[in-house]
Amino acid sequence: MGTAVKKWSFTAQEYSEFQQRLYCQLETLKELIRRPTFGLTPLKIGAELEMYLTDIDGNVSFSNQLLLDKLNDSQFQPELNKYNLELNLSAFLQQEQPFAQLHKEMIDKTEYLHKVSLENDIYPIAIGILPTLKQQHLHIEHMTNIARYHNLAKHLYQERGEAFEINIKGDEQLSISFNDICAEGANTSFQVHMMIPPTRFANVFNAAQLTSPLVAAIGANSPIFLGKRLWHETRVALFKQSLDIRLRNKVNWQEPTRVNFGFGWVRNDPWELFAEAVALYPTILPSMATEESEVGLPDLHELSVHMGTLWPWHRPVYCNKGNGHIRIEFRAIPAGPTAIDMVANAAFAIGLANGLSDDIERLISQIPFRFAEYNFYRAAQFGLDAKILWPHKNKYQPNEIAITEVISSLLPVADKGLAALGISKSERDTYLQVIEQRLSTKQNGAHWQRSQLDKLESKYSNLIACQHLVKQYYSQSRLDTPVAKWEQ
Repeated sequence: MGTAVKKWSFTAQEYSEFQQRLYCQLETLKELIRRPTFGLTPLKIGAELEMYLTDIDGNVSFSNQLLLDKLNDSQFQPELNKYNLELNLSAFLQQEQPFAQLHKEMIDKTEYLHKVSLENDIYPIAIGILPTLKQQHLHIEHMTNIARYHNLAKHLYQERGEAFEINIKGDEQLSISFNDICAEGANTSFQVHMMIPPTRFANVFNAAQLTSPLVAAIGANSPIFLGKRLWHETRVALFKQSLDIRLRNKVNWQEPTRVNFGFGWVRNDPWELFAEAVALYPTILPSMATEESEVGLPDLHELSVHMGTLWPWHRPVYCNKGNGHIRIEFRAIPAGPTAIDMVANAAFAIGLANGLSDDIERLISQIPFRFAEYNFYRAAQFGLDAKILWPHKNKYQPNEIAITEVISSLLPVADKGLAALGISKSERDTYLQVIEQRLSTKQNGAHWQRSQLDKLESKYSNLIACQHLVKQYYSQSRLDTPVAKWEQ
């Protein structure tokens, strides 16, 4: 989705032509999805891991290009800010221990990353938001010097016309403004991709949306931003606000924020989501293909570029390889704390989406979409302490209930969903037990960070406490012991 962009500016003619290509490619996609062979391909699971780069004191290190040169590995790519790096993991067949393979590759690749990094006094950390991050680090001078990022920054700011306002209220409150989109780079994620047959897409996508609050709560790992205790998964609020071009008190219609939960349940197939994206959002990055490949299915380059300028928490991704397919990108899972925790989050999310898909029509008839959206933001704000609306005690009516009760009741559903994909019992047990451990201890990454910061601030200033917190986190995460077992 982060398609390479070479041009640093575009003409009005290019915007117009790009828009026309979007319309044509929507019609092409509609026809492709209707082909009997579309999506008939071995199904796979893959992921992308975003990380911070820090120095020995736990502060950011502006060194992603240095590391990329040293690594000489195409699976590592730059991210928005100079202190972020992305690892693109391989895609593994769903019926051949994909989670174990994903886990192993993540360990192998990050071990190589750590080896090269430590030779240059750099310490990579997988964490949703780095507690030592400072306001001065969120400035365009620290943006990676790539045309795609500078174009996005320029056009989103032009659309808004004034500074981006960040207002987040948690245990503490933060109100701050930024003149560019670099605050978005404070968020690092573990983005999981799952291929879906077109006939099952709507049900699985809706189930993923419905259960995303459970995944957000159990996996929360972003409780501290600019030294303040905010939401358990502060990424959700910060990501949305850092790219929100809407202006308060403006009476005219405004396009929705490009970071969103969605606008309703999918009714038939994935084409609806692509059509909605073209209908609701104007082009901001009209980077066009110079020629269309004559081999295989069309790559729909412009449509893919456009989808890459939107950041819903679940995003459809088109691929033209083989018979072609549409996959779901799960974007709400934070980076960290460990490889096993992240893979467990992925297994839980995919298991829930697949396990509830057969019953989803009944569930969404009882849970309006706005209830699901409400649940998602409450889960992000309060983590495992959240209460959500769910038809648990009365299956015909949603009631406010502790999210931990819902997670506990749906663990067997996640197991069933993974089994239906062909995931072995030993693999299911390995990763779902990590989720069970977090549930029984009520300790995820967010809880551990908040608890440690409380203790450290009894001895040190907030600045020094955050540095100690990051160094402790780094040491613990290197062991790949699930966060539920980390010492308080």
